[in-house]
Formats: sequence, structure tokens, C-alpha cells
Amino acid sequence: MKTFIRLAILLLFTACSGDQKLQHLESKGGFAVIVAPAANEKVATFAGGCFWAIQEAMMELKGVHKVISGYAGGNTKNPVYQDLQSQTSGHAEAVQVYYDPSIIPFETLCKAFFYVHNPTQVDGQGADIGPEYRSIAFFRSPEEYYIISALIRKLENTDYKGQTIATEILPFEVIYPAETEHQDYYQRNQGQSYIRNVSRPKVMKLRAKMRENIKSEYLK
Repeated sequence: MKTFIRLAILLLFTACSGDQKLQHLESKGGFAVIVAPAANEKVATFAGGCFWAIQEAMMELKGVHKVISGYAGGNTKNPVYQDLQSQTSGHAEAVQVYYDPSIIPFETLCKAFFYVHNPTQVDGQGADIGPEYRSIAFFRSPEEYYIISALIRKLENTDYKGQTIATEILPFEVIYPAETEHQDYYQRNQGQSYIRNVSRPKVMKLRAKMRENIKSEYLK
């Protein structure tokens, strides 16, 4: 679905280099760098379809300091974007969220994750079909596993009543950073058709569902 877009990525990538909302993430060899959390930070990892939308949505939440797009949940070391598109790595497009738990607790991050994509769809999101777009919530402790599981049960009886949430709950092992061109892609390419028609509605949905948790600069 997105393969044809890659031809224009390099030309569009620097178009918004002056945007104050860009994260200016560390990079090395064409890839973002997965860094250790700061003293006041925790990290959470989610996969929920194309990471262009979920990276932007998570970055708009109060208490979130940075979000890095990457690949997680598979069995291939150091995968690249083409590996996911060919479905040979087992990984899904994912994001690693660096957040201040005194401002936004893990449960609230999970709620945002479940609202920004369709967790009832198996192996895909909309027209993006394949295991690389599957829904996964990763946990780093028994407490996080309980929070995710309890939230799924709650949402199946409320927001997604009558539907089964297909999200996998997996122990976190590793996330490999995606190429630099995929970082802050939403902010850099807001005029691009995929962003306008697929990614933006997801971001707008989260702003509407969790307005009180959205940073003020995104609500202007």
C-alpha cells in the first residue's frame, strides 16, 4: 500500500525541517537511535498499523517526551523497511514512547493506543494488510501485563462492545529503530495523500477522544 510512496520520501523529508514540532531525534547510519530513558522517564512500546500515525498521535500526548518509530515483535535482527514489506522478518511497525509517568500513567498511554487504531482488525489496519501492521501491546512487568489485559476486557464491554480485540500482548524484548526517513514523517509530509487520508483521521480521532490529554499546541 505504501511502497509507491517511498519514491517521494527523500524529496519530502526535509520539507518541514524548521517545524518546531519535529523531535530532532539522534540518528546514525541512516537510522534513528534507540536511547535509554532519562531518570524521570519510562518507556512503552506499541504496534498498531502504520507507525507514521501512531508516532504522531503518541507525541501529541501531555507527558510524552519523544517517540521513535521502529520494528518489534519479530525474529530477525536489524530489520529494514523492505524486510517488513516483504513479510520476511516477523516484525510489526512499532513505536517506542518515552514518557513521564507522573504526568501520564501507563494505563493512559494504553488507552491512547487503543483509540488511535482499530484493535479489532487482525493482521492489518484498513487497507494496510499484513502481519507488519498487526496490533501489539508490549509489557515490561507483570503490572503492565495486568493493566493491558484489564483494559482490553473493559474496552470489549464498552467502546468495542460485541467485538473481540485482536491485540497481541507480548513481553518486550527489543525494538529496532526505523530509518531516519520514517521519523516525524507525519509532521514532515502533511500534504501527502496517505497522511491526509489515512494517518490524519487517526490523529484527529485521538484528539477528540482524549482532548484533555493532548498538548495545547496541537489544539490550536
